[in-house]
Amino acid sequence: MADDKTNAAEYWKANVRLIFGCMIVWAFVSYGCAILFRPLLASISVGGTDLGFWFAQQGSILTFIGLIFFYAWRMNQLDKKFGLGE
Repeated sequence: MADDKTNAAEYWKANVRLIFGCMIVWAFVSYGCAILFRPLLASISVGGTDLGFWFAQQGSILTFIGLIFFYAWRMNQLDKKFGLGE
């Protein structure tokens, strides 16, 4: 019983660490690249517009979709590691 609780606590800790990392990437891309660093990124052109605008419109969405796939892939690995696979 204690081993199950330890295993569950380690699994939850790994899950929270993964979520925290994904949230850091999300915040950096959506707030950092699109808002805070936009003046610095304005000199770089992507698709006829500046990179800051591109991140605000398309880059953030593509990053979020990538994060969804990354999270699902990484959680499958964690499930297998902790014996919780489907």
